[in-house]
Amino acid sequence: MSQNLKIAVLGDYNFTYNSHQATNLAIDHAGRFLEEEINYYWIKIEEAAYFKMQNFERYDGVWLAPGPFKNVFFLNSIVDTLTQLNIPTLITGEGYRALIEILINKHQLNAGNEKLVSENLVEGNQFENVNIVPHSPAMIKLYENHSHLELTSSRYSMYPKLIMSLEEGIIDIEAYNQLDEPEIISLKSHPFFLAMANCPQISSTREIPHPIIYTFMKASKMINQLDGRKLA
Repeated sequence: MSQNLKIAVLGDYNFTYNSHQATNLAIDHAGRFLEEEINYYWIKIEEAAYFKMQNFERYDGVWLAPGPFKNVFFLNSIVDTLTQLNIPTLITGEGYRALIEILINKHQLNAGNEKLVSENLVEGNQFENVNIVPHSPAMIKLYENHSHLELTSSRYSMYPKLIMSLEEGIIDIEAYNQLDEPEIISLKSHPFFLAMANCPQISSTREIPHPIIYTFMKASKMINQLDGRKLA
């Protein structure tokens, strides 16, 4: 018999941030939908930066939540570690840009030392609408009965040649936004590693859990059931 799911939520939690409250609620919504009790633990970014891989492997899934972060210096090293793990990983918010930067460096995609990824294009501490245009069959199915309108406090533009290079064996583009830019991506080399700049958790409700969140939890549940360390 498997134990309850354990999810590590990486972020500098602040109950006044809508995206942080929404993250907690979205986990509860997914647990109710899956009829699974989910234990989730917020871990500060600075603390997570000193985690070894085995520290993360104690969890069934890892969710890098949106900022603001007290020290963004640690973000890239954390994302780099996450790409090396073999457990379900979800990134929502600013970690999306950190992932792109890690992939650029790891695969040496910037020989000319150019600026290939923009800074955050959302001004100030606010949210703006983003229209999700599903691209992959899996994402088309997930959004089949869910609103394509999401909220985001971070949006980034990438150099077209960078996108082409990333698609060559590194990422799959799961969805675009209304500006025809990659909005949701996954790693080809990973069983479940999904990243997006928007915050799907905000549109999750008790009655209609967000399909991306419960799919992440479902993948984590499979890890829980297969992992002998978590058998009672």
